[in-house]
Amino acid sequence: MNELIAAIDIGTNSFHLVIASVDSKGRFTEIARDKEVVRLGSSSNDMKYISPEALERGISTLKRFKMICDSYKAEIIAVATSATREALNRDEFIERARTETGIDINIVSGYEEARLIYMGVLQSLNIFEKRILLVDIGGGSTEFLIGEKGKVIYANSTKLGAVRLTSKFFGDKKISKGKIAEAEQFVRGVINPVVRHLESMEFELAVGSSGTIMNLASIACAGDTLNDDNDIYLNGYVITRKDLMKAAGSVYSAETISHRLGIPGLDPKRADIITAGAVILTQIFEELGLEKMTVSNYALREGILANHIQQSHRHYDFANFTDVKYGSVMKLGENANFDRQHSFQVLGFAVKILEFLKDRFSLTADARVYLEAACILHDIGHHISANAHHKHSYYMIRNSELLGFNDKEIEIIANVARYHRKSHPKSKHENFGKLDSESKELVRRLSGILRIADALDRSHKSIVKAIELAQHGDVLKIKLTEYTSDPSLELWGANMRKALFEESFGIAVEVEKAVPEPLTV
Repeated sequence: MNELIAAIDIGTNSFHLVIASVDSKGRFTEIARDKEVVRLGSSSNDMKYISPEALERGISTLKRFKMICDSYKAEIIAVATSATREALNRDEFIERARTETGIDINIVSGYEEARLIYMGVLQSLNIFEKRILLVDIGGGSTEFLIGEKGKVIYANSTKLGAVRLTSKFFGDKKISKGKIAEAEQFVRGVINPVVRHLESMEFELAVGSSGTIMNLASIACAGDTLNDDNDIYLNGYVITRKDLMKAAGSVYSAETISHRLGIPGLDPKRADIITAGAVILTQIFEELGLEKMTVSNYALREGILANHIQQSHRHYDFANFTDVKYGSVMKLGENANFDRQHSFQVLGFAVKILEFLKDRFSLTADARVYLEAACILHDIGHHISANAHHKHSYYMIRNSELLGFNDKEIEIIANVARYHRKSHPKSKHENFGKLDSESKELVRRLSGILRIADALDRSHKSIVKAIELAQHGDVLKIKLTEYTSDPSLELWGANMRKALFEESFGIAVEVEKAVPEPLTV
């Protein structure tokens, strides 16, 4: 990892940049930050498209952020949220960002977004030991999370944000009491499933993060206009129900943008969406019975930093998994009643093959994590049906909330599991065809490894106990050196299913069992 890293939060309303230095113990110190109101998403319902104008604004902002990062020689981690993950033309945005700025955008699910925000909040408030309710109101979504000691106990993401709600109810220049009442009713309806779930859960402290909540806190304490220079002033500020309702009242009484611009503490760039933000937060207070909320000036972008540092600096007992990745993969496997013994038997063989090949074929630590996850989850489709279970495995992985992985990584893992049997990957397959060329090659290779590893436990009886690998020219020899009974079925399976491996790596495979040493008399 570079000494300097940069996190870019590509939100629905704003893009945020923070650059930090990292010390030898994995602690980061911010040295620069920037933000731009981009309004990438503006739809009142599903944000199906990023408009051409918004796309240009986004690319222009990323170009500027890239120049700043390059001036510091900082490594960039960019994460996109609601507007990008919902857009049907998101691939165009991602590809333009890659080709025109050199920035690779990682799309995260709402649940993963909530987890990253929690990691960011833990860096700004002394709340690690407390069980907290975290609320983050963004432009396109609102995240709810219950966390304690860094662990996510509950997370949910709703399609409810300040920009989205503004488009739905407050598009007119003048805001009426009737529209506010309609919006309040709508918010109550959207958050009702979350409220019902949280009714049975206890927490010690409510924490709020991101621009909408910070700006309402700024209005509540009648501070100066909020900007990046005085964010720290609000960190740890406690907004009470009484203060929030007073601040919301000031916002509601200002029927036009020009009137709202006169409200002390208001960020002028939020003048058009603050009414919707106030509706969302007041209804959350009302429905959850909150009396106060502590404000965090850290959120997603700091969580991106913390997550990257944790994954780069820490070492875990289980291969290359971080705790959260391993935990989410195992949870999905257990929920699907996976065959634990078989999955870990396959994993052991697959990792040994990958480690043998990694230097020659540039297989990274990330590739190993994807393979490990796919090994554990490759057969979970049996939970739906044995028929075409590999396709069911793909669907279950692709539509699960694997915390710690971004959208692209989940797609890779799901594809590797999908191709552990039957057809080889083909571009005409929708799930494979939408991958970029680099990911396609990786899926082919990891699937090829998984096919052989899976075949080496064809009987699901863990007959093969050890293998040895050797390469002679362009031939990889896999020798079964220890086995508890006749491994003929495993030998047959591995030789039958080695074709994808041979195609993707360009080397032949020979699988055989060790010849027993002659007995001495």
